[in-house]
Amino acid sequence: MTHAFYVYASYGFAALVTVAVTAWTWVDGRARRRELAALEAAGIRRRSARRKVSVGDGE
Repeated sequence: MTHAFYVYASYGFAALVTVAVTAWTWVDGRARRRELAALEAAGIRRRSARRKVSVGDGE
C-alpha cells in the first residue's frame, strides 16, 4: 500500500459524505415543503406570514 491510497481513500470518503449530506438535505427539504403545503391547504398558516391589517384596527 502506498501513501496515495490513503489520500485517495480520504478524498473519496469526503466526497461520499458530501454527496450523502447534500442528498439528505434535498430530500428532507422536499418533505418539509410537502408538509407545509398540506398544512396550508388545511387552513393552518405560518406565524411569519403577514396578516392583512385594515385601517382603524389600532395596531
